Amino acid sequence: MENAKIISQKYLDELTYEVLGAAIEVHKTMGRGLLENIYHHCLIEELSTRNIRFSTEMNIPVVYKNKSLNIDYKCDLYVENCLVVELKSVNEINAVHKAQLLTYMKLLHSPKGILINFNCFNLFKEGQITFVNEHFKTLPKF
Repeated sequence: MENAKIISQKYLDELTYEVLGAAIEVHKTMGRGLLENIYHHCLIEELSTRNIRFSTEMNIPVVYKNKSLNIDYKCDLYVENCLVVELKSVNEINAVHKAQLLTYMKLLHSPKGILINFNCFNLFKEGQITFVNEHFKTLPKF
C-alpha cells in the first residue's frame, strides 16, 4: 500500500518545480511554434518518464445546488490530484487563459495551477505563470 502524500505548500512548490522541469525539457526538445496538442502529448510522455502521476483531459465536475450539471470542462493535466496544468501555444497569454485556469482550480478545489505557453523563446522566463488560491493559504507550510 502506498503512503498518502501530505499536501503542503512545500510539496506543491516541489511538484511545480518538477512539472516545470518536464515542460522545459519538452520545449527544449521540440522548440516553439507547434500546435498545443503536440506539446500536450510530449508532456504526457515526459511526466510518465519521470513517474509523476496525472490525469489528462479529465472532466471537471460542476455542481450547482447539489446538482451535477452537464458542462464539458476538461483540464489538460491534473497532477497528483492537487496541481492543475493548463497548456497553450499562443502568441500571448491573455485574461481568458488565466480565467480558464482559475476556474478549473476553483471547481477542483485545487490549491495551485500552472499556465504554460510553449510558444515562447524561454519557457521559464516568459512561458509560465503560477497561480495559488485560498486553498493554498490554508495548507501547512512544510
